[in-house]
Amino acid sequence: MKKTMVAAAATILAGSAWAQSAVTLYGVADAGLEFVNRQAGNGDKVYRVQSGGALTGSRWGLRGAEDLGNGLKGIFVLESGFGIDDGRAGDRLFGRQAYVGLETPQGTVTLGRQQTPMYDFALQYDPMAAASSYSIYGMDSDFGSRADNAIKYRGQSGGLTVSGLYSFGYDGRSGVNGEVPGQWKVGREYALGLNYAMGAFAVGAVFDQKNGDTVASRNSHDQRASIAGSYAFGPARVFGGYRWQHLGFTTAVGNGTAHLGWIGASYQLTPAASLSGAVYYQDNRGTSADPWMLSAGGNYALSKRTSLYLNMAYALNKTDRSRGYMSQVSVNGDGQVLAGDNQFGASIGMRHRF
Repeated sequence: MKKTMVAAAATILAGSAWAQSAVTLYGVADAGLEFVNRQAGNGDKVYRVQSGGALTGSRWGLRGAEDLGNGLKGIFVLESGFGIDDGRAGDRLFGRQAYVGLETPQGTVTLGRQQTPMYDFALQYDPMAAASSYSIYGMDSDFGSRADNAIKYRGQSGGLTVSGLYSFGYDGRSGVNGEVPGQWKVGREYALGLNYAMGAFAVGAVFDQKNGDTVASRNSHDQRASIAGSYAFGPARVFGGYRWQHLGFTTAVGNGTAHLGWIGASYQLTPAASLSGAVYYQDNRGTSADPWMLSAGGNYALSKRTSLYLNMAYALNKTDRSRGYMSQVSVNGDGQVLAGDNQFGASIGMRHRF
């Protein structure tokens, strides 16, 4: 009898060891003192405590994994944004990420609301690391995009990484939310990303297309393609990239085609201190109203989890009087600047990761 009980207990324990699981609570608390001029409406200056400052959005999340054996893992992520300046939750409970998936030796497949390959690409090739402000996000917000109702694959072999995403309705809050019976193009998004990294060198490319989010606009599309690279020289890394866009939803800006280019660098001054800077330029075809943005920042790590930072940017907007069009790029990427006006913003803040 004792032998039987011991054998049963051993079997249970062996099964528990085989299917080990873990759930991790993680997050970022980030706040900065910010100054931005030329605000939309009356053009006044604003001084404020800004959640996310100019570095990373404040968030908390749960990340879990279960070892299923034979190289398989069940995984999930639930990530929620919040405003540390006022304690408010984001507009969705898990608006940053919410997915479940399977990790295999051949790659990872996930289902839910996820970062697009465009976002993954910007995190690696934007000199300002696709920060929530004062980065490439100010020139093109799709470099920080997420997609609802999406299936995503990511696989790696040596230095090559391949990713792909298909969404049946990329924004559940707009239009008719995709997934319309008989209208499979409504709200559709698909993207493909390739990245190769070897030693100090890295190069990547990404393509993304979105269809209109209503039945009437389902055949219109917004296309983007981008290529970029970086190279490290000791403590320094230089970046350069290009993005082509054709906006089929409207041709209000020139002829709907735009070219965005950027260069920049980062430098690790000491193990604790780093600097970064970038120049972005967009050529809106069919108009001379072509904006620039210059960004710079510094970060000092007090520990592995806590750091202080200073980021700033200057957006130069242009006016095409012959066509009656003015560019409206803001340093925060929110359009909160008077059309045609230049804008300066700066933020000094603190970030803690847990």
